[in-house]
Parts: sequence; C-alpha cells; structure tokens
Amino acid sequence: MFSSLSVALRACAPLLLATLLALAGACSSTQSASTKTSPAQRVQQHVAQDLDRLATQVQQQLLPLARRGTSPDSLRRGFRACRLLYKRVEPFTEYYMPGTARLLNGPPIGEVEVAENKDFEPSGLQVIESLLYPEYDPANRAELEREVRALHREISNARTRWQVQELSDAHVFDVLRLQVFRVVSLGITGFDTPLSPTAIFPETAAALVALQPLLAYYEPAGSAPDSVRQAYGAAQRQLARAAQYARQHPDFNNFDRLAFITDHANPLGRALLACQVQLGIRPFEEVRALRPDAATLFDSAAFNPDFYAPTTQHYRTEARIALGRQLFQDPVLSGTGGRSCASCHQPEKAFTDGLAKNATLTPGGLVRRNTPTILNAALQAGQFYDLRSTTLENQAVDVVGNPNEMHGSLETAARRLQLRPEYVRQFRRAFPGSEVGAEPRITPVQIQTALAAYERSLIRLNSRFDQHMRGQQEVLSKEEIRGFNVFMGAGKCGTCHFAPLFNGTVPPGFTEAESEVLGVPAAPGSRRLDADQGRYAQVQLPQLRHSFKIPTVRNVALTAPYMHNGAYRTLEQVIEFYNEGGGSGLGLNVPNQTLPPDKLHLSAADQRALKAFLLALTDTTRQE
Repeated sequence: MFSSLSVALRACAPLLLATLLALAGACSSTQSASTKTSPAQRVQQHVAQDLDRLATQVQQQLLPLARRGTSPDSLRRGFRACRLLYKRVEPFTEYYMPGTARLLNGPPIGEVEVAENKDFEPSGLQVIESLLYPEYDPANRAELEREVRALHREISNARTRWQVQELSDAHVFDVLRLQVFRVVSLGITGFDTPLSPTAIFPETAAALVALQPLLAYYEPAGSAPDSVRQAYGAAQRQLARAAQYARQHPDFNNFDRLAFITDHANPLGRALLACQVQLGIRPFEEVRALRPDAATLFDSAAFNPDFYAPTTQHYRTEARIALGRQLFQDPVLSGTGGRSCASCHQPEKAFTDGLAKNATLTPGGLVRRNTPTILNAALQAGQFYDLRSTTLENQAVDVVGNPNEMHGSLETAARRLQLRPEYVRQFRRAFPGSEVGAEPRITPVQIQTALAAYERSLIRLNSRFDQHMRGQQEVLSKEEIRGFNVFMGAGKCGTCHFAPLFNGTVPPGFTEAESEVLGVPAAPGSRRLDADQGRYAQVQLPQLRHSFKIPTVRNVALTAPYMHNGAYRTLEQVIEFYNEGGGSGLGLNVPNQTLPPDKLHLSAADQRALKAFLLALTDTTRQE
C-alpha cells in the first residue's frame, strides 16, 4: 500500500512542483503589482471601499429603519452612522462631483438654476435630518423612506462615477487641505448639520480622522531623507491632535473655534503643504480664487481676485489699476459730467457714502438700494444685491448706464476720453498693442477692464483679526475672541457669512454666491416688510422673492447704515434683528424666509462680544 502511494506521489511530483511554482509565481506577480500600485491609486481604492460601506449602511440599516419608522432613537442613530461614513468620502465627492455631492448632502432648500429659471427639489442627508430633528413625526414615514431611497440612488451613482476616476498625487494633497479648509469654514459652524448641533464635533473629528489613512499611503520609506520623514510625521501628528481636540470639546456653544483654528487647523494646513513639498509633489499652478498653494485660509495672499475676471485679458496690471483709479474719480463717465464712481463709493468711508440711499441724478429722488462697500468686492462670485452681474466688468456697464446713478454710456465716455491726450497715453500704457492703425483708440471694454482692475486692487485682509489668525500674539482681546466664537457658533452668523471672507461666497471653492431671505422691515420697528423684491425681479421663482446677496461684514465699523435698504443705522440694531429671528421672528409675514425664525437667545454679553469682533474686522490700509 505504502509503496503504491510512494509511486503515485513520485508520479504526481512534477505536476505538484509545477503547481507550486505557478502559485509562487502568481503570488510574486501579485506582490509586484501591489508594489507598483501608486499611492494615488490606493487612495482611489480606499475611497471606493468607503463608498461601498456607506451604500451598505444606508441600504441595510437606515432604509429598513425608515421603512418601519417606529423608533426615533434608532432612526437617529442609523442616520448619524451614515453621516459619519459620509464624512469619509465628502472631500472627494465635493472635489470631483459637486453636483452629486449637493444631492448627497446639500442644503434642505431647493437649488435655483438661474440660467434656466428653474428650481430643483432638495435631497440628501440634510433633508433627512429635517425629517428626524428636532422631532420625528411618524406621519412623515413615507417621505422619509422616499428620501433614504433617493440617497441610496445617489450613492450608487457616485460609486459608478468613482470607478473610472483617476487621481494624481497633487490632486490627493489638494483634496486633503481643502477638507481642512471645509472643516474650518463650514464644519465647525454647523453649516450642514443645522438641526443636530450635538453631531457637529463628532463629525469634525471623523472628517479629520478619515484623512489619516489617506496620508498614510504617502508614508516615506525608512531610507528617505530625514526632512521628508519629519514632514510626514508632523502632518500625521497634527491630524491626530486636531481630531482629538474636536472629540474632547463636543459642546456646541462652548467650543473654542478660534483656538481650534489657530492651534490646530492652521498648523495642520501648513504641515500638509510642507509634507507635499518635501515629497516632491508640486501644488497646482492654475488660477483659482483660493490659491492652490495656500497653507491656510488666513494667509495674507491666499486669494487671487483675478480668478473672477472674465478672461486672462482682463487681469490686473499696475498700469490698468492706475488708470482705473483715475477713471473711478473722474465724472467723465457720467452723462451729466457731475458724478463719478467716487461720489457714492467714497474712499474715506470704506467706499460707501454713509447714507441709507443716495440721491438720484433727478432732483428729489433716491436710488433703489444702499451703497455697498467695494472693499473686497472683487472676492465675490456675484455683484449687486440681487446678484444680477457675475463680474465687475458687467457691473460697470450697469452703473454707468443706469439713469438714476450715472446716466451715461461707456461709448460716449470713450469718445470723450479720446479727446484728452493724457488719457490716450494712459490707455496705451494699460493696453499695449491695442492700436488700430497708427492711432490708438479707446474702447468701452478697456474702460470696463480698467475700472475692474482698480476694484480688484482693493483687497483688505489685514485687520487685527487677520493678524491674530496669522500667529501674532495677543492681538485680539478676550471679548473679541468670544465674539468670534459667538459669530461662528451660537449666533449662527458663520453659516451665511463664511470665514475668512465673511461674505456669501461659499468656501472652499469660492465659486458660488449665496443669497438669503431675511425679512428685512421697511424701517426699524416697522410691521411692514420692505417692498424690494430682490432677486425675484431678475429670476421670478417664488423662493427668491425678497432674496438678497450676502455681503461681507468686513469693515462694518465704517459702512453704516446696514441692509439692502439702509434700514438699520447701528450694529446693535442689526444684531437684535438676527437675535429675534429676522422678519418672521419679529412677526412679519415672510413665508419663504430662509433665515431660521427661531430666536437665538444671545445674552447681552454675547451681543457686546459679537459687536467687538465685528469691529476687529476693520482694515482700510493698503495691502501691497
């Protein structure tokens, strides 16, 4: 028997050996392929797995709970688990598929497509949140189930799109830093968790923890230079510390957001950029609103106002800025020759006029709206209170041609300027090579470009607040620090006036300008809503009635009176308006108000601190 077995084994030996060798070769081949897999490819696979986990959680846990709809606590636990998983994929869905990201976690209000004069129903996690918080109504079970199914469909769409997505190392590091910026500007304010504030800081921690394994794919080998390994280690430690701080301070109202930013988020942004550079991965060089090599949101040169110019032909030059400054102050642009841009945008008043509404050129009349500051106006994705202009160039045409404001035309102004030799020389310097024949011709487009170039030079981001955020010690008082925390927390100001620009251009992409329906009264104490229809006059969708652009609150110490109609003369009045819940909170009939109508219940000390912080945003010095 044994000899037979021995014979059989000897007969099988060649085949067995061949099989073992084949298996070894396969293992070696797999190992080799694994070795050749780039860090970016492993990040792509990692995110694919996280999308799978999210899809499974929604389908196998949240959907059955929604279908039964009987246990609010179980529903909320299942929902929170989904949100935590979403935070793992959020940086990539927001970066690569923003349309899908909006359907996964967009605001619970309809999206407006201005170009098509249409609105689209909201969907996603924030809509589901509104069905579960502050109270769950079983009568909405069918709607809840429908929204969860829609969420699962969108996750499936994201999974399909992600399968063909290609990443580069530069993209990965771009995503990592942008997620840190998203946490700073949106996450810690409760922007996407407005109804469940207790979830904000667990989600903040989850968003940061999720970056650690992604960065780990770039861990340098032991043979790498010390500087590379040290930069990588510093970035991982900063990630861990920032996440730990968020976990250890979960209270919404008492979370020290300023300390979190200065002590954790800003050092993290710097560490990630330093790690990227040490690894030899160059940041992008494309023109973006937030420069691709910005280490923090508060860097002195973090923003590039030329991003919002229509084309590269409209970018700033020193000659164009100088020409635009002179045109801004010259009444030659007006039809009557008696009003310049500076007549209403007065430099000594932070480029406002100190009036509720300025006078029209026709005696006895008033212009339609309050004169806004143009300091930092270049860092907005839309112009005018009703956002009817997307560029500063188009805004110039509108203002010059408006019969109540300047009652002129750029064509007429160009002909007038052509008769002034000094202007001809200035235009030639600002627009070299634009001569027609032997004689240079001044054109309306050149006037627009020069005016816009000057406005793009009026960037003021060096207030005491900015200096504090850049590491200067003891620049802000304790009351001002408390005010920032109120602004970003209990006051809910930061959910609309986004840091660091404190306007309505949404970070961290800064490509979309938001508007809100506040319910501003015709006058302080009035029981009548201001009659101005806002964006509705341009885009006649019901939700845009009385909707206005969110302006910057930088330099508010110098820009009173406030609101689109100049209704409020003091910051105290403005703060009280918001504290009461806007127009609806004051008892006005504003059925489409987007500002939450609930009272904020800010204490007198909170309100004083909030004002102190707003005053710390003043900067009228020239920033080279």
